[in-house]
Amino acid sequence: MFVKIDEIAERVLTLACAPNYKFSTYLKDSQVKESNNVTDGDLSVGEILDTFEVLIKKQRHILTVSGEIEDEGTNALMSDYIREQEKLVWMYSAYSK
Repeated sequence: MFVKIDEIAERVLTLACAPNYKFSTYLKDSQVKESNNVTDGDLSVGEILDTFEVLIKKQRHILTVSGEIEDEGTNALMSDYIREQEKLVWMYSAYSK
């Protein structure tokens, strides 16, 4: 995730904008909440799947907007993330059955 955070921050800078720098801001604004129960494997996998659902939904929205404004760099980045995460969703879902 740290690599992706860095890639996104670099993309934001490339577009002449300023990314958030404070982790506390990310925690406050995030729809993905910190997990307190990591000792239950099945519950943890469920939380991971819920997190991917939120992320993929947001990334698809970004993909739509970047397509509309012909921002190929952001479009490619989001497409790569979505493809990778859909595979992970499939693998985690197979585990939880």
